[in-house]
Amino acid sequence: MLLAMIVGLLCFSYGNAQIRLDKVAKSVKNKTERKIEKRIEQKANKAVDKGLDNAEEAINQTVYPEKKTRDQAAKTPEDTQTEAPQAEEPQSQQTGIRVWASYDFIPGPEILFEDDLKDEVNGEFPSKWDLVRGNIENASVDGENVIYFIKVNANGGGGIVPLLEHSDKDYLPDEFTVEFDAWFPNQHLTYYLFFADYRNQKNIYRTGNNSEEYSAEQYLRFKQNSAEGKNIDVRYLEGTNSVTNVPRWRHIAVSFNKRALKAYLDQERVLNIPNVRFNPTGIGVSSHNSDGKTPGYIKNIRLAKGAVPLYDKWLTEGRFSTTGIKFDVNKSTLKNESMGTINYVAEMMKKHSELSFIIEGHTDSDGQDDFNQKLSEQRANTVKNTLVELGIDASRLTCAGYGESRPVSDNTTPEGKAANRRVEFVKQ
Repeated sequence: MLLAMIVGLLCFSYGNAQIRLDKVAKSVKNKTERKIEKRIEQKANKAVDKGLDNAEEAINQTVYPEKKTRDQAAKTPEDTQTEAPQAEEPQSQQTGIRVWASYDFIPGPEILFEDDLKDEVNGEFPSKWDLVRGNIENASVDGENVIYFIKVNANGGGGIVPLLEHSDKDYLPDEFTVEFDAWFPNQHLTYYLFFADYRNQKNIYRTGNNSEEYSAEQYLRFKQNSAEGKNIDVRYLEGTNSVTNVPRWRHIAVSFNKRALKAYLDQERVLNIPNVRFNPTGIGVSSHNSDGKTPGYIKNIRLAKGAVPLYDKWLTEGRFSTTGIKFDVNKSTLKNESMGTINYVAEMMKKHSELSFIIEGHTDSDGQDDFNQKLSEQRANTVKNTLVELGIDASRLTCAGYGESRPVSDNTTPEGKAANRRVEFVKQ
């Protein structure tokens, strides 16, 4: 009798437990289904919102083509401030390495003029430039300071020349490089790079009584996918791999070596002229449009003096320094245009198996000491990892970071800071 009662209780308990388990399972299932339905609904709502936002933006740009430009130009540096930057681990540059594998532009090591537009005030004229003509001011686009060529007529937005000492004289050396980033929203916009200062060098190029008449005019003209030269060469070369009408920033780079000139749009060399028949004496930049309404933007402008090849520098000094390896601000992420210098170093090491380097990272004095120290180490590691991806044995490369502790120039000017933000390769 007792045994029967025990068995009955066990069965009853098991039955209740089973009922509870079924209820729990059903409850979990219901909650899971509700969560899935809720997440699907949230994603659908986000997709709809995004679609509506894009449609609204397209309508605004069509009906009010000036609205976006004016809104961006009205932003202040405070509007675009973000949290304090944090050093990050080196990131893979596979895409940049693959696309920029044949890029061979190497900027000059001695920086003559640098404008990163830091601390500029929106709506004011750029403090490091002089106006030739047009309507030009500082603006903010996507949180970055830019030089804004405001549309003034169907011929474009005017031009500027850098404020340099003795700009009325020939201030360009026999070897120099020029770089800047330019915004290409469509094929209507064209940027001009002049090889004379048409405001301050009138005694060299201006002739007759007409103030707009010049005895010589040399420039390069860059469109979204092509470039050509005036009084330089008749050729007009199209980019082969990157022809696209997608709005984007493009990196323009030009090197001049005594008489030879090369011009690049991003990774592609669009002009290669062995013998130009003039003497560059200064630079100027302008923006023009063919639709009468498209504004231009440029940023990150640098003029540098050329020097001896990096390998020759290593042979004589056992080290070489470069400011041509660039990174995103406060990050260890390489900019694509760095691949010219890195490709050169990789080829040098492949040709000379005896070479091995200590890669040193250096920063300017902006920011905290410990942040800059860590950042310099990470940047050196990024360069090493990129060289390894290009086929260099890791055992031939060692990394070191020195932060802001070993400046080669002052940290009070953009040119000095740019010189201190460098990577050095030292004999190991």
